[in-house]
Amino acid sequence: MTVAPGRTRHRTEHQYRESPVRPDRGDRCADLTAALDRLSGARVLVVGDVMLDRFVLGVVERISPEAPAPILRVDREWARPGGAGNLARNLAALGARCRLLSVVGADDAARQVRDLLDDDPNIDCRLIAAGGRRTSVKERHVAQGRLLLRADRETAEAVSPGLAQSLMDAAREGLRDAGAVVLSDYAKGVLSAPVVRRIISDARRAGKPVVVDPKGLDFGRYRGADLVTPNRGELAAATGLSTADDGAIAAAGRRLIERAGIAQVLATRSEDGMTLVRGDGTVRHFRARARQVFDVAGAGDTVAAVMGAGLAAGLGADVATLLANAAAGVVVGKPGTAVATLDEIREAIQSSAPGDHCAKIVDRRQLALHAARWRQAGLRVGFTNGCFDLLHPGHLALLTHARAACDRLVVAVNGDSSVRALKGRGRPVRDAADRAAVLAALWDVDLVAVFSEPTPIALIRMVRPDVLVKGADHPRETIVGADFVEACGGQVIRVPLEAGHSTSATLEKLAGRGPAPGC
Repeated sequence: MTVAPGRTRHRTEHQYRESPVRPDRGDRCADLTAALDRLSGARVLVVGDVMLDRFVLGVVERISPEAPAPILRVDREWARPGGAGNLARNLAALGARCRLLSVVGADDAARQVRDLLDDDPNIDCRLIAAGGRRTSVKERHVAQGRLLLRADRETAEAVSPGLAQSLMDAAREGLRDAGAVVLSDYAKGVLSAPVVRRIISDARRAGKPVVVDPKGLDFGRYRGADLVTPNRGELAAATGLSTADDGAIAAAGRRLIERAGIAQVLATRSEDGMTLVRGDGTVRHFRARARQVFDVAGAGDTVAAVMGAGLAAGLGADVATLLANAAAGVVVGKPGTAVATLDEIREAIQSSAPGDHCAKIVDRRQLALHAARWRQAGLRVGFTNGCFDLLHPGHLALLTHARAACDRLVVAVNGDSSVRALKGRGRPVRDAADRAAVLAALWDVDLVAVFSEPTPIALIRMVRPDVLVKGADHPRETIVGADFVEACGGQVIRVPLEAGHSTSATLEKLAGRGPAPGC
């Protein structure tokens, strides 16, 4: 049961029901992968603010003598469609068919967006060019995985009545073939109140569900929508309530439903996962996937895309949310505005099942097959290696930096004889099987391979990584495989060490030959 627009439903607090995710409610791995396969048949109409996201990545090694500002040595840069354009890309990555409607400027940024989107056969891109309007551009400068600066260029005024009418007419036409509508609102002027009201009204008459990725304080403008996907901050601002914990999120979601006449609220909560609040008062909390977060840019687009495709495919909101949660865990582990493919979401679902992390430990044949498939998919592959005898914060920092620089990370582990040759008697403390299992349980790690040779050069040649990562204590000229990787067009990254952390130091403390922990 949902709340009809303009009506409220009053309950006492004990009448509301909250439930955690349970494996007997369609959440099993097999059920989710079957549901995931249905997304590729979805047809979705997307209307909203399209922008161009530019990313400039590099390394900061010194401060400018002209001012106390970091100097970014640029390594690479790229541009991708942002906003509703990124939402459309996420739908296409799921195999769904998407018609994208928006208003942009008659400028070079709009031409870049068109060129990028026209390359995808699953996207029917229909952008209306408006003279005197500036296409939104967000340029992010990033060093060592951290955002230094974002520069925005845009026009944020509401589109003219004539352009709004053209947009509404195009949306009505697009509804004929769509199974659902997603409104991507970035408050740049495309989704004015009249446009939103008209599209939701037309969709309701056509019996098509509407998902809104919202912006602003007045969610009443989305009245009649089937689902809105605010993040924690947006939900707090729109309701004036705390969103600090599960109970607060649930209360704020109910308040929003009652005030704005929306059927359901899916609150995205970053590292705390998501909460789905229905109009009948039931609440479900979905815990986040445990992957390390590198970049949250565009993660909301991914969630809205999966929810839109899921509802278009006839999935229930609970199952669609589970898929969206897995997809969000994929994209936040990638640099920049990114998408989650069906294969990536499937891998995330499978690897989250108990014990399945051991499937990440592969032999050389499997490693070669995975690496070839990743390269064919255009994914950026990273590689690092080490003994990883007793896992400590220094190891975790290295792996986090390595995963942030790539889409897939391979970790090569020295075999037991190799560790003894490097470290001497008494090492390793843990055998290779134990060390590989611990590494495979980390979300930052995609594959683990054990090698018995003195160096991992054979594995490096097999993987042909785009990024080779080692600690900064290794001089460039001593890094095994560096010449090979750079000759293939790849990059060698030396990660700063975490002070005071090493396996040898830990063993010294345990043997009573070093300072006690905490000193």
